[in-house]
Amino acid sequence: MFNLVELDLRLVMFDEKRFIDGYDLKYNIINHLLRLNKFVFNISSHLPLNDQISLSSNEDCQLSFKDVQDNKVISYVDYFSDCKRGQCHIYSYPYQGKRYQSITNNFSYGLFESVREVSLFDERLFEHEFFVKIAKSFSFIEKLTVYNKKSTEE
Repeated sequence: MFNLVELDLRLVMFDEKRFIDGYDLKYNIINHLLRLNKFVFNISSHLPLNDQISLSSNEDCQLSFKDVQDNKVISYVDYFSDCKRGQCHIYSYPYQGKRYQSITNNFSYGLFESVREVSLFDERLFEHEFFVKIAKSFSFIEKLTVYNKKSTEE
């Protein structure tokens, strides 16, 4: 494994204390693979909200990648008070997966030509402009799933 030159890592992680970030990737993976030339990843980490004193922000997550690689890294950090959980999604861009799951209102924009299945989740209402952004970003979408309990009348 120390001679690995390419790595495509897809990971979903549930932890009690913290999200996976650039520091984890650098110290637990990259530093051990000295011949690694290409590193593509898509990592989603989740944690319960249990009275944590400090919660990571999206800026904290982005800063953790300053020494990791030359590729563009996208991250989204979301906290959901109703269901008492947090999620952090980090991936190398351009995104290469066929599914993009749990997109929230924090989604900015991008072109995701390989994605065929999309799921949306948020505790806040999805507005029309958000769906326009989704339609432009995922032009080859075949399946869309929406998880949201908010009605437009609330």
